[in-house]
Amino acid sequence: MNYIEIDDRSRWHSALRRLPCPHVLQTWEWGEVKRRHGWSPAHLLWQEEEHPVGAALVLQRKLSPTPWSILYVPKGPALDYADDAQLARVLADLEAYARRQGALFIKVDPDTNLASVRQALAGRGWRYSGEQIQFQNTALLDLSPAEEDLLMSMKSKTRYNVRLAKRRGVTVRGGGPGDIPLFYAMYAETGERDGFLIRPLSYYSDAWRTFLDAGMARMLLAEVDGETVAGLILFRFGQTAWYMYGASTSEHRDRMPNYALQWEAIRWAKEAGCTTYDMWGAPQALEESDPLWGVWRFKEGLGATFAPHLGAYDYPARRMLYWAFAIALPRYRALLRRRHTAAAGPS
Repeated sequence: MNYIEIDDRSRWHSALRRLPCPHVLQTWEWGEVKRRHGWSPAHLLWQEEEHPVGAALVLQRKLSPTPWSILYVPKGPALDYADDAQLARVLADLEAYARRQGALFIKVDPDTNLASVRQALAGRGWRYSGEQIQFQNTALLDLSPAEEDLLMSMKSKTRYNVRLAKRRGVTVRGGGPGDIPLFYAMYAETGERDGFLIRPLSYYSDAWRTFLDAGMARMLLAEVDGETVAGLILFRFGQTAWYMYGASTSEHRDRMPNYALQWEAIRWAKEAGCTTYDMWGAPQALEESDPLWGVWRFKEGLGATFAPHLGAYDYPARRMLYWAFAIALPRYRALLRRRHTAAAGPS
């Protein structure tokens, strides 16, 4: 099993779709967005007799003015994690790649919860990262049942609120690139209200427009009497849709616009051929003290199930420098998070 570097979008996506559970953060588009914001993407593909068996979008960021860099494989690598031999080979190649690139460390974010993967990582010297970039856990909704069955699988209060929104005049329309400033304004208001940091408009506009233009995202906007009061953006790749970004104003919350939005998002994802709706983010632990408990209760009401994952792991390619970096950076992040919680979207 050897790996090659891919420089063609169509070939990359064709291979990625043939692997188990390909993630939208491993797509060509995500690599290009990150390229324009300080990262250099590389697309590594493992093959056996011309058949793809593993893939890793590796993002590299230089730590100027030092000669060092860091590497990150967001929500990857993509492979059959139950195949111990494949996993060992991919990890060994990523470790060697990190050393050749002069990286302090490489971070992977396996989209799995297999204990054997955790054991394999630990056995090779990988460590659970003190810097978790994405949400570790998520909430998943199976879209295979019929539409009416999906509605009936919701908790009764949620189902009531979905219907209440319609009775109270909430309508949902599709949005596009021209609505990005409007969506961002609501997103900024949401961040201020709920206490999470957001990036500048230029970053989100680039990311959202890239996926909207590629037909890999859908914006939905909820309106009351012609006034836009809430919205969300779904990303899509393969048979999965991801609820990446949600935003709302403080107006007309009693009309339940977020419930109308989620129902339309579920319907759209199903019509688009998706079999899984990933609601992107769930508590670290299913306890009421967790900051995401209220978010989880909302998603659980829609019929989602809790999906734990291993979280991100680091391989220190330069061990002494890594330990210094790993101690200093988390302390800085902790200083910020004493006043703010993590933003909802990916990084």
